[in-house]
Amino acid sequence: MIDELDPFSAGVLADMRAHGGAVTTGPLAGHPILVMTSTGAKSGKPRVALLTYSRDGEDYIVAGTAGGSTVDPAWLHNIAAEPSIEVELEARTHRASTEIIRTGEERDRLWEAHVAALPWFADYPAQVKRPIPMVRIRLATD
Repeated sequence: MIDELDPFSAGVLADMRAHGGAVTTGPLAGHPILVMTSTGAKSGKPRVALLTYSRDGEDYIVAGTAGGSTVDPAWLHNIAAEPSIEVELEARTHRASTEIIRTGEERDRLWEAHVAALPWFADYPAQVKRPIPMVRIRLATD
C-alpha cells in the first residue's frame, strides 16, 4: 500500500516503520502521526491516510482539515460510509471505530483541546473557511 501514497507520504510512512512508529526526519519529525486505513466509499479498496492526532482519554482525535483545503478530506467520506478502520500506532496495527463530530459543544471541546496540543492547527479555520469536523478514533478492545 505504500506504493499508492504520494512520494512525501510514502517517505514519512517508511520513516515511521523504520523507527517504531516515530517520524524522525522532515517537517513532521516529532509529530504524533497515525496511519489510518479506511475502505474507499466508492472503490471498496483500502485507503491509507497519515494523520496528526491528539488524545482524549483513551481515544485518538483527528481533525478533518485536509491540509488546509476548502473541502473535506477524502478519508472523511470513507469513514462516514464505513466507520470501521485499521490504525497503525507505534508500529502496531489495531482495529478501531470512528465517530465524526461535525457540530456542537463536543466538537468545539475536541477542537480546542486539539489546538492546545497541536498549536499549528489554530490557523486552519481561517484558511479552510468551512467547519472542521473532528473525528474520534476508538481502538477495539479484543
